[in-house]
Amino acid sequence: MLKQMSLKGSFSLCGKGLHTGLSLTVTFNPAPENTGYKIQRIDLEGMPIIDAVAENVIDTQRGTVLGKGNIRISTVEHGLAALYALGIDNCFIQVNGPEFPILDGSAAMYIQKIQEIGVEELNAPKDWYIIRHKIEIKDGSSCITILPDDDFSLTAMCSFNSKFINSQFATLDKINDFATEIAPARTFVFVRDIEPLLNANLIKGGDLDNAIVIYEQQTTQERLDKLADMLKVEHRNASELGYIQHKPLVWENECTRHKLLDIIGDMALIGKPIKGRIIATRPGHTINNKFARQMRKEIRKHEVQAPIYNPNEAPIMDNIRIRELLPHRYPMQLVDKVISLGATSIVGIKNVTSNEPFFVGHFPQEPVMPGVLQIEAMAQCGGLLVLNTVEEPERWSTYFIKIDEVKFRQKVVPGDTLIFKVDLLAPLRHGISSMKGYVFVGDHIASEATFTAQIVKNK
Repeated sequence: MLKQMSLKGSFSLCGKGLHTGLSLTVTFNPAPENTGYKIQRIDLEGMPIIDAVAENVIDTQRGTVLGKGNIRISTVEHGLAALYALGIDNCFIQVNGPEFPILDGSAAMYIQKIQEIGVEELNAPKDWYIIRHKIEIKDGSSCITILPDDDFSLTAMCSFNSKFINSQFATLDKINDFATEIAPARTFVFVRDIEPLLNANLIKGGDLDNAIVIYEQQTTQERLDKLADMLKVEHRNASELGYIQHKPLVWENECTRHKLLDIIGDMALIGKPIKGRIIATRPGHTINNKFARQMRKEIRKHEVQAPIYNPNEAPIMDNIRIRELLPHRYPMQLVDKVISLGATSIVGIKNVTSNEPFFVGHFPQEPVMPGVLQIEAMAQCGGLLVLNTVEEPERWSTYFIKIDEVKFRQKVVPGDTLIFKVDLLAPLRHGISSMKGYVFVGDHIASEATFTAQIVKNK
C-alpha cells in the first residue's frame, strides 16, 4: 500500500514576483500526514495560514490567487504542480509576500530543489480518488473532461486565437515524466496583452528571463518601441512577427505544455491525488478551478469509495475456503467470496437473493435485509482479515467483543451485491484488534461500523 509523502527537509527559493516585482522568498517545509498543502504569509501580522484548496481561490485572471480574510497569495500553481507531480501529499509553505516568486516562469527550479532535498514516507495511506464515471465541466469554449482510468494522464488541446501560433496539443501519459516533459515549460504572454496588464499595474516583475513573449499581431513601430521601453528590452522591427525571448523554446508546443503544468498546479487544490484521464480543451485557470471545485464536491459525496469489483476475476477465497476458516454455516455464512486481502485490509462479496431465509419474515411484502445481518456479514469479513495475520488460521476463531458507531444509510434488497471493506485500525495485540467496516451497494455506503475483536484458539 502506497503511503502519504512529505519532504525530508526544508528548502527556499528566492526571486521577484511576476505581478508585484517584489523580492520574495518562498520556503517549503515537511508536514505531518493528512496536513495537505498549507501556505503562511510570514510578512503579515499574526502570520496567517490559508489552506491551498479550490474553494479559497478568489481570482483566476492571470494565474491562481488564493485568498481568505486579509490573506492573498498569487502565482502558487507552479510550486504546487511540482509537489503534486512528485507525489508529495503534505507540505507547509511560507512566503514573505503576496505571491510566489516567478523564478524562470516554469516549475523546473521547484522540481530540482525537491529532488535535492528528497521525500519521505509517512504512516498514513495515500488517499487516492478513483474516477468511476465521466465528469465534464464547460465554460464557454473551454472544456475539461475526466474519464475512468487505472492511472493519471492528461491531454490538453489549445487554440490561441493567433495566426502565428497554430492550434497545439500536449500529452502527459505518466506523471513520472512531469519533471522532464512538463516542468521546464515556461509561462507565456502575447504582446497584445502586455499593455493592458501594465496599465492594470500587473506584471511589474515580468521580463524575458521568466516568460515567453509572443509578437503575433502587428502593431505600429512607435507602440512596439514604447512597450519595449516599459519592459526594458531592446527594440525590434514591428514588421517581424515571432517570439521575443532570451533563450529558444524548449519544445515547439511549449506553450501548451505550460498549460498542462497549470492544470496540474490547479489540480493540487483538489486535496487528493486522482486516478483518471483528463482531456482539456482550451484550458485556463478559470475552468481549471471550476473543475477542481467540482472534484471536491464529488469527493465529499463519495467520501469513502467502494472497492472495484470485477466478477470475472477469480476470488482470493471462495466459499469453500471461507467455510474452512469460519465456524458459520447456512443460513449464517454471509460472505460468498473474498476478492482482495492484504495485511490490513479485506474486501468481500455477498450476493443478496430473494431466496434468503430472513426475507420470509423480514418485511415479506417489501423484503429488506436486516441491518444486524449486514453488521454480522461485515464482522465475518473482519474475522477473515484477523485470521490472516496468524499461523494455522484454521485452529483459531474470532469473537467480536464490541461494536461501535453503527450507521445505516440505505436499505439492502434482493438483487443487491454487497461489497464489504474492512480495515484494521490497529495491529493485533494480545489477541485483540479494532477494525472499521463498510458495506457498499454500487458506489453508495449501505452501512458502516467499528469493531473490536478477539481471536481465541479452538479447543
